[in-house]
Amino acid sequence: MSVPPQADAGDAATEFHAFFERHYAELSRLAHLLTGEYDGADDLAADALLALWHRWDRVRAAEHPVAYARGVVANMARSHIRSTVRERRRITLFWSGRGDETQDPDIPAVLDVQDALRGLPFRKRACVVLRHAFDLSEKDTANALGISVGTVKSQTSKGMAELQRRLGPLATPERVHVAAVQARGGTA
Repeated sequence: MSVPPQADAGDAATEFHAFFERHYAELSRLAHLLTGEYDGADDLAADALLALWHRWDRVRAAEHPVAYARGVVANMARSHIRSTVRERRRITLFWSGRGDETQDPDIPAVLDVQDALRGLPFRKRACVVLRHAFDLSEKDTANALGISVGTVKSQTSKGMAELQRRLGPLATPERVHVAAVQARGGTA
């Protein structure tokens, strides 16, 4: 006996809704840590989930649907960062005569780590965030980003070394984890 198509559609919608409820907050945190933006992270995660809904048959058939979703978020974050960089360059060219930047010497260490993370190239940042903030294995990080495990290892190592150069003793996996927890409003 075959299942009517409407029942399949209802099951898919129910399945997707459960997936959304389980993973939206995590995908939003990932978007925030990759882009460094609080405001746009929820929108980016929602856009990624909308894209996943349009390909839900492919996503639910994937071996690791959450890794697939993380990959979509990472790719959308990369696109967002690129367009933001292009926009900032245009604004910089327009306002090149202005230099109103100030630095607050009393910024907490967590904000320093988050700022240093934003300074890393995208792939290094993504590897460091997924490995140390989300505690993913090298294999899960590779699946999420669509790269090899060896690339994850080298990019994570290079990213942590760059954070160490920028931050000194603040750049430990524990500090990256604490910065991630603080970014999502929790406590370590």
